[in-house]
Amino acid sequence: MKTAKKTGKKDVTEKVSPEEEILFTSLRAKEWSEFHGQKQVKESLKITITAARKRKEALEHILLYGPPGLGKTTFSHLIAKEMGSNIRVTSGPAIERAGDLASILTNLEKKDILFIDEIHRLNKVVEETLYPAMEDYALDIILGKGPSARTLRLDLPQFTIVGATTRIGLLSAPLRDRFGVVHRLNFYSPQELEGIIINASKKLSVPIDKESIEEIAKRARGTPRVALKLLKRARDFVQVRGEGKITKRLVDDALKMLDVDHLGLDSSDIRFIKSIIEKHNGGPVGIETIAASISEDTGTIEEVIEPYLLQIGFLKRTNKGRVITKSAYEHLGIQFVEDQNREQQKIF
Repeated sequence: MKTAKKTGKKDVTEKVSPEEEILFTSLRAKEWSEFHGQKQVKESLKITITAARKRKEALEHILLYGPPGLGKTTFSHLIAKEMGSNIRVTSGPAIERAGDLASILTNLEKKDILFIDEIHRLNKVVEETLYPAMEDYALDIILGKGPSARTLRLDLPQFTIVGATTRIGLLSAPLRDRFGVVHRLNFYSPQELEGIIINASKKLSVPIDKESIEEIAKRARGTPRVALKLLKRARDFVQVRGEGKITKRLVDDALKMLDVDHLGLDSSDIRFIKSIIEKHNGGPVGIETIAASISEDTGTIEEVIEPYLLQIGFLKRTNKGRVITKSAYEHLGIQFVEDQNREQQKIF
């Protein structure tokens, strides 16, 4: 089970239980036709894969980045299936020593896919060992120590690394430049999420009406992983209090119990917004101050809370700090008072 994400001071862990991990794996798209959304990335990867197959070569190394839960792992499995290759899955924190990497690489076969999740968290020594492997398909091993030390070069089969990261800015330039294909995954539209929910409900064998599909898609924060979580919670709720079919009323009741409002904001988001409004007059305020106000670390705020609020226009980042927008005030039913000083802040 993955999911510690390294941020400034602390690791932010996206809590995914073993049960949920199994659920997401079973509901993962197995064919390109099942993968909804990310149309441009899909088309580009299809062309890259088709060209590599025609040349009978391994794919170039691929880097996928973007917020968690958007399909980076799913893409890696689809790529391997399209190439007719085996896939080996690992993560940056799991490869602790150069010897661990050597063990993985020497067991790969030609055209195999090595998927490295959270690749920005690779140990520096491991990362440097990876450079010749990616560029020359060779592994340099140092034998002995001191003046008698010598380097042994092992040839590797042509393989492909698919790297995934939520923080591309933490990748070193030499590592980033060795990826020939780089794609950013974006948040999904409600329509794209509806297709994902429909497919998932069929795999779960749970009936669901159109209104419920639309409601879950609206509240899923543009993220398939969140949509699947909400669908699962709705299914549990229906099995206990319903008659076997997911209806809009039951979805509303289930999500109300989870403190998820009609825009997908949860209690953490509301607490964040209200803290800035009530304690700091809507901003601007620095992230360290906000973190202290709501007893959260800055990593959680930057990685978990802020991305969606920025996407829906409830938050602005200025050169003097975070500012809550008029839309957020209206959403919470709080009167908005215009502050002329805010208009002079430079947004970045």
